[in-house]
Amino acid sequence: MLPKIVSAIDELETNPQPKGSKKLQASTENAYRIRIGDYRVIYVIEEDIKIVDIRKVGHRKDVYRM
Repeated sequence: MLPKIVSAIDELETNPQPKGSKKLQASTENAYRIRIGDYRVIYVIEEDIKIVDIRKVGHRKDVYRM
């Protein structure tokens, strides 16, 4: 599973909003999530400085807990 997660994160460099990504409603930032099986990658897009900041990677049951 790790190679799939790493590959998905690498693809965010060229396409920060891939098909299937969703904007997180409860976030005050420009936060999105992508699904990789039972795992989620939570990230923030800083459009003005062209940065994708990975905030959290984890299993879907734990990743949304702060």
